[in-house]
Formats: sequence, C-alpha cells, structure tokens
Amino acid sequence: MAAMLQTDSESRAREMAEALLAWYDRHRRDLPWRAPPGRRAEPYCVWLSEIMLQQTTVATVGPYFRAFLDRWPSVEALAAAPLDDVLHAWQGLGYYARARNLHRCAGVVAATLDGRFPETEAGLRELPGIGPYTAAAIAAIAFDLPATPVDGNFERVMARLHAVATPLPDAKPELARLARALTPAARPGDHAQATMDLGATICRPKTPLCGRCPLASHCRGRAEGIAGDLPRRKPKAARPLRHGVVFWLTRGDGAVLLRRRPYSGLLGGMMEVPSTDWREAPWSHGEALASAPVAAGWQPLPGVVEHGFTHFRLRLELLTARFEGAGPDGTWCGIDDLGGQALPTLSKKVIRHALDTEPGPLFQKHHNA
Repeated sequence: MAAMLQTDSESRAREMAEALLAWYDRHRRDLPWRAPPGRRAEPYCVWLSEIMLQQTTVATVGPYFRAFLDRWPSVEALAAAPLDDVLHAWQGLGYYARARNLHRCAGVVAATLDGRFPETEAGLRELPGIGPYTAAAIAAIAFDLPATPVDGNFERVMARLHAVATPLPDAKPELARLARALTPAARPGDHAQATMDLGATICRPKTPLCGRCPLASHCRGRAEGIAGDLPRRKPKAARPLRHGVVFWLTRGDGAVLLRRRPYSGLLGGMMEVPSTDWREAPWSHGEALASAPVAAGWQPLPGVVEHGFTHFRLRLELLTARFEGAGPDGTWCGIDDLGGQALPTLSKKVIRHALDTEPGPLFQKHHNA
C-alpha cells in the first residue's frame, strides 16, 4: 500500500513538472539575465542577478543589472573595481551589505578560482554573500543541477498547491520539502524559473489567476476555495522607533561635511552626514552636542527626517552650523558634487531636507538640486 501511494505521489509530481515546463516554454518572461531557450545561463549573470533580486523586485533590478553588466562585464572586472564605485552604482537597491559581499565574492572568484564559480551548492555556499537560496538558484539555473531555490514565489505556489494552512514563517520547512519533491531530474533550472514565473504572473500574492494556471487541476487550495488566503502569515510585530540627531555642517564655500560609515554593520561603507548613534530615547540638545563633529553654534532645523528599515523605524532631527578652520574628520563635499558620492537613500533624504530648510542664498540656489 505504501509503495502504491509513493508511486501515485511520484506520478503526480511528474505530471505537475511536465505541465509547468510546458507552460514555461510558452510563457516564460524575457529577463535581461535569463539565457535564451536551450542555452545554459552565464554563471556570472545568474549570480549578479540573484544577489540584486534579494528583497528587491524584478522591475527595479532590470536597469541596475544592465548598468552593472555594461560597466563590469565579467567577474574579474567587478573584482578590480574600487568598492566605492560598486557602492555608488548600487545606490537605490538598498541592503548595502549585499554590495559589499558582491565585491568580496568577485574578488575571491577572480583571485582563487580562476574566474569560475563552483559548480556545486556546497562550493557556492563557501563564497561571501551566498546563502542556501542563492547557492541553489545558481546551481539550478547556471549549472542545471537538481537544486531547489525556495523563494517567496516557491512558498506561495507550494502553500496553495498543497493547501498548507500553517502560517509563515513556521511553514517554511514543510514548503521547502514539498518544493524539493516536485523538482524534476530533467531541466531543474527551467523548473526553478518556471515556478518563479508562475508565482510572479499567475499565482500572485493577491487575486491569483487560477483559471490560467497550468497546475489548477492539481491545486488543493483552489479545490478547497482558500487559494487566495494562502500562504498565511503570523502577525508582524510593530517595528520599534529609534531616534538620532544629524549635524549639517557647512563652510563658507557651501561644502558640507560627510563621513563614511564603518564597513561592518548597517549601511556599511556608505557616506552620510555625521550623526549621533540611533537609540530608543529621543536626544536632548545637550546630549546630542556631545557627538557633534566640532564645537560650533549649532541650531535646530525645522522638521524631521523619517526612514524605515526592515527591523526598525528611524526619526532624525537636524542641527546646522557654519564652520571655518582646520578639521574636523570627514570629507568636505560641494553641493554640486554630492551626486558622485555613495549615498544611501537615508542620506539623500537628510540632504534634501537640509537643502529645503536651510536659509540663505546658497541653499536657495540649490533648492531643486
């Protein structure tokens, strides 16, 4: 009896894989990093796109991918680039640890692996910035190995296909097991991309197009009328609010003081306007001045800058002062030259707020910079 059930399960998995691949052959998305039908994808392109796509949409990544490939067409070229150039090109993609690890990984592959990515999941996972998902994606898509890169699209398709009611993140191990069970020995790379495409275009987070799904006849979630409610998720905890004070320091020529954040940690290696630490309690004026880059006649600017990170919200107040003399530590940058700095979105918000609120003819001139 057990053998018969296993045979039925294997037969069903085979039917679903065949139906999904047939659908993919007709409806596959045309993506800049995707190889044409019948051709093996370039590992460098797969790796670059997968790092960029972490917690970022396909629509956002497309222009960045093309720009990176035009500027650094090989892993060796990327390895030889200054980190500042890579961080600057990464602006807008967020999660800047990815950019630092991208550069580190390129250096390892170029220097110790003769420019070739390992062709096993285990070998790929030894590289900087490559975790289980990315290793499986590269192994499947670039090397056509029977690996299963379980992303959000995979989880949504599996939850609906098998009517898994356990909420995320608790359901992740079960959904990964179900996904692996459906991965075929033939064309595993196309199967992975087909599942991603299905989740992105048909089995969408909201209003799934079940009538157009190649797996509709196999979908238990649809049969039970709950597909649109899956996967379920535990309620998210409220993100805590942190506070900081930013020091907008300018010289007579209009240059503003910037500093580089430590390479480890949040926004590592990026440029910013100097600030206090970020903490739960608001800062008093006196407390904040202890962290100022220089003693000066600091005055508050109206308003605040707010920004959201994955795990917390941030509210920044601004103090401004003019300074002439030697020091302080940091980089003086002209307003017109700020575009050449590796500035994260948060720093751009701070600069925009300062330019919009700082009085004086110089800042009025650059009001729309």
